[in-house]
Amino acid sequence: MYFGWADPQLNPRMGVEYYEQVLDKMGTSTADFFRLFMVPGMFHCGGGVGTSVFDVATPLVNWVESGTPPDRSRQVAWSRARLCGQGRYATIRWFARYRGSG
Repeated sequence: MYFGWADPQLNPRMGVEYYEQVLDKMGTSTADFFRLFMVPGMFHCGGGVGTSVFDVATPLVNWVESGTPPDRSRQVAWSRARLCGQGRYATIRWFARYRGSG
């Protein structure tokens, strides 16, 4: 599942909370069948100030057909039909959390 951090229609925290609820219900095996990718700057299903051009199909096909789960997904940022930059974003397990101090 992917979710945009800049989604104006659904609070991005909803995606994180949904993933956490699945994790609580299904346990540690959740990562065997479900991953969450938070996309910086992406609006609802695309567009935004960040990237919205990336391949979601190939990593899923590789997971199903060869058992290689996606840990990171390539992202490409476009602005007015020209490439601005590219990078990677990671699964939710690298999500920063506040632990009450610092």
